[in-house]
Amino acid sequence: MSTATLTIDLMSIRANWRALSALSAGVTGAVVKANGYGLEAARVSRALAQEGARHFFVAVAEEGAVVRRALGPGPKIYVFSGHMETDTSLIRDHQLIPMINSVDQLLRHVEAMPDVEFGVQLDSGMNRLGLEPLEWQAVRDLVLRLKPEILMSHLACADDPQHTMNGQQLREFRDMTDGLNIPRSLAATGGILLGNSYHFELTRPGVGLYGGAPFETAQSVVTLDVPVIQVRDVDTGETVGYSNTWTAPTPRKIATVSAGYADGIMRNLGPNLSLYSERVACPVVGRISMDLIGVDITLLADTPNNLQLLNSLQSIDDLAAAADTIGYEVLTSLGSRYQRRYRET
Repeated sequence: MSTATLTIDLMSIRANWRALSALSAGVTGAVVKANGYGLEAARVSRALAQEGARHFFVAVAEEGAVVRRALGPGPKIYVFSGHMETDTSLIRDHQLIPMINSVDQLLRHVEAMPDVEFGVQLDSGMNRLGLEPLEWQAVRDLVLRLKPEILMSHLACADDPQHTMNGQQLREFRDMTDGLNIPRSLAATGGILLGNSYHFELTRPGVGLYGGAPFETAQSVVTLDVPVIQVRDVDTGETVGYSNTWTAPTPRKIATVSAGYADGIMRNLGPNLSLYSERVACPVVGRISMDLIGVDITLLADTPNNLQLLNSLQSIDDLAAAADTIGYEVLTSLGSRYQRRYRET
């Protein structure tokens, strides 16, 4: 097989959920948007439901339909984007809970399906989604009569515990919701780690479930094994890859492996990236191309069949640091060509 193998450890996802649940003061949900952060929402959702999760969050109604088909009736599925104009049948048919973000969405929901559950997203300062304080004040009495399922907001800087925005948003959220006797949710992974004052009745961990920062004690979830297609000896002064960006300083042994930027391995990773043979780091040489990468395996005693890009030694956040991005982008960019295997026991 010449395609790389992405192994997804569902048991580690379950363990990460248990750990974050143990840190949460209230009920713990799970964010499975973006196809379960690229790891297949149906499988991830089923594993988390087996662990005890009963509240799931997706970005759009179409994702919610996938999760509902995977879980069946019972668990609550919240849609961050709210009730868009073409969402009505999806919301009704799949028992989704739209998180209302605007007055227009509120009116659409009330007119189309007044007896269907909904939540309200409030803007506590991120200026992305949700009703702003003055909008909330104008419609609050109407909303309260309709008995929303939950009131929610989102922290902009929770990955930085010292950032003043965290406290500012907490105060704003409390100003908008204290005393209303409706369940509330503010904390995703970073918010859980900020402490109980951010937890309210429901937390909704996302990236921490999948092994990402800022949950530093998370178990590793993904392993990526990349096949070696060919090995060659390169003499001093010879170059490897497009544009001659790497020149051999001494005689080297170079492996060509079967993956590239079409598989989500970002092109700008090249100068800062290694692949692993057991615990030995083998640096990438030359440019990462669409389907192939050159790797210096001179230090290895034997020629390997595969090299690992992701493992317990090199996480999604390590790759993110090398690419000057975030682990979320690395995880959700993993390509469709990988042979995917799931560890479920």
